[in-house]
Amino acid sequence: MPKTFNERLRNGEKLYGTLIVSTAPQWAENFSKLGLDFVFIDTEHIAIGRNTLSWMCQTYRALNLNPIVRILRPDPFLASRTLDGGACGIIAPYVESVEEALDLVGAVKLHPVKGKKLQSILGGAETPSEELTGYLEKKSANRTLILNIESVEAIKNLEEILAIDGVDGVLIGPHDLSCSLEQPENYYNGSFDQAVREIIQKARDKGKGAGIHFAMGAGKIDLELEWIKAGANFILHSADIIAAIDALRTEFSILKSRPYPSGAELSSSEESINI
Repeated sequence: MPKTFNERLRNGEKLYGTLIVSTAPQWAENFSKLGLDFVFIDTEHIAIGRNTLSWMCQTYRALNLNPIVRILRPDPFLASRTLDGGACGIIAPYVESVEEALDLVGAVKLHPVKGKKLQSILGGAETPSEELTGYLEKKSANRTLILNIESVEAIKNLEEILAIDGVDGVLIGPHDLSCSLEQPENYYNGSFDQAVREIIQKARDKGKGAGIHFAMGAGKIDLELEWIKAGANFILHSADIIAAIDALRTEFSILKSRPYPSGAELSSSEESINI
């Protein structure tokens, strides 16, 4: 029997994906030809309606690309709703505490159990029956829970968070983490690199997946390669919009560098794109 996405993630197998910003229907089929394991759909920073999100998830699933969706905030109700819409996995942003992580485990791994019964199970006061346990395990076998680790506070609580059964992996948010470390966007800073390596190492030691979403533009993948060497296996690289802008910038630069009969000089923009 083929391994599930969760099993592959926790076992340390390298899984490759990218951020999809475009909701255009042509995108899905073309990205299915790239040999990716998942697509990352971000509803924290990108304006995507519930109906459109569900359509995207169902389409990518049909093409054997696991849609992993970042919800707006670490909210168990949003997590459940997003899974109902067709997502294979949830990424919860800016998780800092055990309590937040437990609530998300309840939504992703114990759904549709809710309310007081769910809190009793999560708190250890109640053990579900063998029948219910089997049902929930089967229902959640292909549901992935990944937590964004993006702050100094989250790193302080990381070992306790990783000890929670049902957390499948962590994803480092480099921009927010660099700001929490008071080194905004200074990704070559020693303290930032140390924090990234600590998160990756602790996650892998606990048998959880580890990754970082990093996009510096065309050809600038040296840091990504270093963190993969350090153990990162959830390889979330770049985004459709970044790839498009990089390609167009390069091509227009070439076009504009050719001499024109009028002698007019045209310059290309070097402004970076941040997602």
